[in-house]
Amino acid sequence: RQQIRDFKQSNGLDKVIVLWSANTERFSDIVEGVNDTSANLLESIKAGEAEVSPSTVFAVASILEGCSYINGSPQNTFVPGVLDLAEEKKVFVGGDDFKSGQTKIKSVLVDFLVSAGIKPTSIVSYNHLGNNDGKNLSAPQQFRSKEISKSNVVDDMVASNRLLYKEGEHPDHVVVIKYVPFVGDSKRALDEYTSKIFMNGNNTISMHNTCEDSLLATPLILDLIIVCELAERVTIKKEGAAGFEHLHSILSILSYMLKAPLVPRGTPVVNALFAQRECMINVFRACVGLPAENHMLLENKLASEIDARQ
Repeated sequence: RQQIRDFKQSNGLDKVIVLWSANTERFSDIVEGVNDTSANLLESIKAGEAEVSPSTVFAVASILEGCSYINGSPQNTFVPGVLDLAEEKKVFVGGDDFKSGQTKIKSVLVDFLVSAGIKPTSIVSYNHLGNNDGKNLSAPQQFRSKEISKSNVVDDMVASNRLLYKEGEHPDHVVVIKYVPFVGDSKRALDEYTSKIFMNGNNTISMHNTCEDSLLATPLILDLIIVCELAERVTIKKEGAAGFEHLHSILSILSYMLKAPLVPRGTPVVNALFAQRECMINVFRACVGLPAENHMLLENKLASEIDARQ
């Protein structure tokens, strides 16, 4: 906490936003009495409990200093105790894991297939890279964190079409990440999507993508901080309410830029990329007094409306 104060003072800053972009950690177990409530978590940090990760310690320090905290890595930094603390202190938290390349394409393609009535039955994603992230993810426990964040991206799109998928049915979804030092930051991603089509036929789409991993992530860091800072200045008044209120502490408006969107407990997770983008755009349109965008364009489908403009 003192480091945050010193940084703020030495740089003459009005506010600080903390963003975690360090190595992926292993998933933390949720342990009753350790990290399940804000009070237990604070006591566990004092006691040096092993199940409290470094990123969680940073998150708690940020929240106690009134600084928004964004998790750009896939581990479960935001254990229940952190979320409780953020809501108690009314400080923003956002996560998890930068959505920069393969997952962004996946969220677009699967959304298209499912909405078109085409049923993805198998999704296999293979990656290899040689930077420090790749080396860290070669450890099984750290890879499990990344596997979870990359695999959950299709869940809400599958659930949106119960004509294609029965309750509990899901595509086979496999994620592989390998460390190849020679390729450095030049990440290689190969995807294969197999889908059921008309008359029980099969369709396979294969994709290969090569990208500079760090150069994809850096603009997301800037955008996440900019959008978060703007959200800190937004207040909303509902019709009939006595006063204005801030957005919920769990800042789901950042979902467009994150693989495993963190949302308020009890609310739906949206992974479809264009739906996430429309959400963010329409919130900011409302801030400047503009109506929400929609694609119905009914005024262009009625002869009376078209004739009146001519």
